[in-house]
Amino acid sequence: MEEQRVALLGIVVEDPGSVEELNALLHHYKDYIIGRMGVPYRQRGVNIISIVLDAPGDAISSLSGKVGMLPGVTCKAIYAKLANG
Repeated sequence: MEEQRVALLGIVVEDPGSVEELNALLHHYKDYIIGRMGVPYRQRGVNIISIVLDAPGDAISSLSGKVGMLPGVTCKAIYAKLANG
């Protein structure tokens, strides 16, 4: 069984046309999501979203990659240095 990881996905959405597909991806991974916070930065025309996950490393990498391939969306993952618990 693959090790569970705790991670934070930082997502910046510059293209509002990608929001529906982004939400569909997040819904698909909903069982792994601990929390979500979105901040619209209207002055710059972007939305910043933080997603906290507790998931297998492959699931985190897969979600991060899929989100990052959406047009006008940037995504980076940060992993906690926690022991598997």
